[in-house]
Parts: sequence; structure tokens; C-alpha cells
Amino acid sequence: MSRVRFSDLRTAAYCPRKCYYVRRDDDREPPPAVERTRALADRYEDLLAADDDALAAEPVALDPAAYRAALARTRERLRRAGRWDAIRDPAASGVLATGRHCRGIVHKVLADPLEPSVVSAGRPPERGVWEPQSVVAVAAAKALAWERETPVEGAWVEYPAYGAIRRVDLTTRRKARYRRALRTVRELDGPPPRTTNRSKCEACEYATECGVRTRTLRSLLGFD
Repeated sequence: MSRVRFSDLRTAAYCPRKCYYVRRDDDREPPPAVERTRALADRYEDLLAADDDALAAEPVALDPAAYRAALARTRERLRRAGRWDAIRDPAASGVLATGRHCRGIVHKVLADPLEPSVVSAGRPPERGVWEPQSVVAVAAAKALAWERETPVEGAWVEYPAYGAIRRVDLTTRRKARYRRALRTVRELDGPPPRTTNRSKCEACEYATECGVRTRTLRSLLGFD
């Protein structure tokens, strides 16, 4: 059985129907804007030292003062946890990890203990991480553990545009969500039912083809 890509697991956890269209069109490459935002995760110390004008020119989502404060709080928290140096200067970056069931790029590989870090270009939730990133974090941890024959007990998700870094413990619930996404991808042989969460459709490039009716500005204002 072929190994499932991390990107397919992420999309399936978000919307199985979108995953079907992405796999059909083989449309998996992230846009340049995503890559530029992810690259912030390699420059945390530089960003902390940058002045307001330099930060304003970066793809950060907060104003310079708020961003610097958020990243400083993150640094302090990770220093207390003993993981700031590992995140700032990982043992390896951009590693293709191949596990028993899945494979993909691990953005950072941390040492002592071995843990993966997944970098997201998006916004973090108020607490924890979004389910699609949780699924990829579990997949990355499992792939590293299989490949290196070393137990992996946790992972990290970085939201560098917001100066946020969150730990992901490999709980039973998270592993179950990973297995559900894996099963969803493997069973895709046609378009699955449309999601009932229409908020996911607003910015989806497949919304028209999918046939969902998203809310227009008129409807949001109560004119429809």
C-alpha cells in the first residue's frame, strides 16, 4: 500500500472533498506567499532584534510592537521548557521523512528528545493547534519514529507570522484523528459528501466546482 503524503492528510482533516479535488488535480505545491511566511521560522532571533520598519516589511500578521512582544513571550516560555534553542537552531531542516503509512517534509527535526516541528503559514487558534496541523504533526512524529527506530512522544507546530509556537502531545485522541484522516485519504475514489461547515468554503478555490453556495456580501448584510 502506497504511503500517504502529509499534505493530503492535512487537507483531508480540513475537508475530505477538497482533498479529492487536490489529489485529482495534483495541486499540492504551496504558493510563494506561504513559503515566504514559513521562512520566518528560521529567523526568530533576527525578527526579535528588528526595528519597526524592518518588521513591517516582513510577512508578519501583527503590528511590529505586538509581534515582537508575542515572539518574546514565546521565547521565554520555550526557554523555560528547554526547547527554544532546539526550535531556533534545529538539528535538521526540510527533511523528507518516510514512515510506515505516510511520508512528507518535516520542516524541523529537533534533537534530545527527537521531535518534529511543523510550520504553518496561517493563524493559530486561541489555544492549542488546528486539527489539520495536529494531524500532520502526528504523522511527522510517526514517520520519524519509524524511520529512526526511536520513540517520539511529542511534536511542535509553529505559526511564525503570529510569533506563536505550540506543543502537540501525541494523545490517544490525536492519534485517532490521524488514523481517521489516513483512512479518509485511502478510501477516496470519488467526491465525498460536501462539508456542512460552509465557513470552510468561503476561500476555497474549488467552491464553484464543488457546487456549494457561499454567502455573498449582500447576504452577510442581510439584503438577500
